[in-house]
Amino acid sequence: MELIRVVNLYKIYGNKEKEVKVLKGINLSILKNETVAVLGASGVGKSTFLHILGVLDRPTSGDVFYNGEAIFKKDDRSLAYFRNRNIGFVFQFHHLLSEFTALENVMMPLLIAGIDKQISAENAEQVLTEVGLKERLTHRPGELSGGEQQRVAVARAIIHSPNVLFADEPTGNLDTHTGEEVFNLLLELNRDKGITMIIVTHNERLAGRLSRKIIMVDGSICEKGDVN
Repeated sequence: MELIRVVNLYKIYGNKEKEVKVLKGINLSILKNETVAVLGASGVGKSTFLHILGVLDRPTSGDVFYNGEAIFKKDDRSLAYFRNRNIGFVFQFHHLLSEFTALENVMMPLLIAGIDKQISAENAEQVLTEVGLKERLTHRPGELSGGEQQRVAVARAIIHSPNVLFADEPTGNLDTHTGEEVFNLLLELNRDKGITMIIVTHNERLAGRLSRKIIMVDGSICEKGDVN
């Protein structure tokens, strides 16, 4: 069943005198529970594409549909509400709040959504336990390894049971072994929780473990298909 449909998507920066076309008429369909790798050289528009799919940014033209709904017809406040409840993000740099513990960082999306503090803490503890950090609840980011920090970021991304998780080079700042562990965790979450995964990566080997890959060149998709 289709979760996301992208129709003739463009993103242009600047003005007519000096415009830069970052995305150039992308069309794509992503199914529920699918794992999709987005590959391509630096500067081809992968992150911009991910940010628009994750409704962090608006396109210049074109549409993105979630479950058949044209999402960018919503105003900014409604988009923020939708994003908080339906979408998770993991970036290359974990963006954890250094003054808060792992538990408090993971609680944050629930608190923003107005969930009771005690319930938020209980849910955060459960998710941190699921990602292997039961003994690190009260540790601050500076007291955690790079891999542990990224696991906290993953826990924060899935605390509200999103329909889809977007990951932008989630292993790019990690050593090979730790990156493999984080990638395995993402695949486990897809298998166990049914979260659709769209992952930007330069790592062809890891991309080959996903169900499908798309390759971007100069703001367009030049190849899309199942991974053998």
